[in-house]
Amino acid sequence: MKISVIVTTYNRPNALKKVLDGLLVQSCMPHDIIVADDGSGPETRKMLAAYLNGKTPVIRHEWQEDQGFRAARIRNKAILVSRGDYLVFLDGDCIPEKHFVADHQELAEEGAFFQGKRVLVSQRASGMFNHKDTASISKRIGLVLSSKISNRHHLARIPFFPSWKKTGLSGIRSCNMGVFKTDVLAVNGFNHDFIGWGREDSEFVDRLYKYGLRRKENPFKAICYHLWHKENSRARLADNDALLAHCRKKNGYFCSRGLNSLEIDCSGRIIGRKE
Repeated sequence: MKISVIVTTYNRPNALKKVLDGLLVQSCMPHDIIVADDGSGPETRKMLAAYLNGKTPVIRHEWQEDQGFRAARIRNKAILVSRGDYLVFLDGDCIPEKHFVADHQELAEEGAFFQGKRVLVSQRASGMFNHKDTASISKRIGLVLSSKISNRHHLARIPFFPSWKKTGLSGIRSCNMGVFKTDVLAVNGFNHDFIGWGREDSEFVDRLYKYGLRRKENPFKAICYHLWHKENSRARLADNDALLAHCRKKNGYFCSRGLNSLEIDCSGRIIGRKE
């Protein structure tokens, strides 16, 4: 099974570099990595130059103009160019533990998507923290003792710990989520109606449920380490909450403005249809 990792980013090149470095030392390498860039400035493109070298795994940079928070649309652009059978969504400030991709591959199951967990790295520790620290038991214990990480109950990887399935939107986070590409295509990807931070991932999952999927979880596998950052603007959260509530009342799982709002031209470049 080929796995594509889609990494969402916006103007955090230092954090993104740490994430990519973590993905390039995985125990099981992804087939490709797509950086889904929601309008970052030239510093991100400059940093990525060394990674876009055609080596395995192939790393692609999908960029869109900065018109505010449009995570749904840039993820859809990345989905269209991904080559994997299974998609892992990861945020550009979430450093994967070295078994991250292997765990997602093991946990992938027809009829389900996987909701991963995260360890939170504090502001004091985020500047120096990198993928090597995720593999260092002594470093992690030191961070626990100095209260520089939280969600520490996800810290240990327990390979044989059983998973379970559930439904519900509490705890849904697209910063660490795995789903078969065929299921993503079936529901038309993410909903472009969501502009600004919040709820586009919850609405996406609500449609996956309506399509017939269940949510799979495991607290000790496929863990990422979320670097501290300032809180995103919540200016449109009330609007997005209302949009989520409206969408949940509908019976259908296919959103009207998603992947079908984009298309690929003859050169392989993604272009937007009139939305």
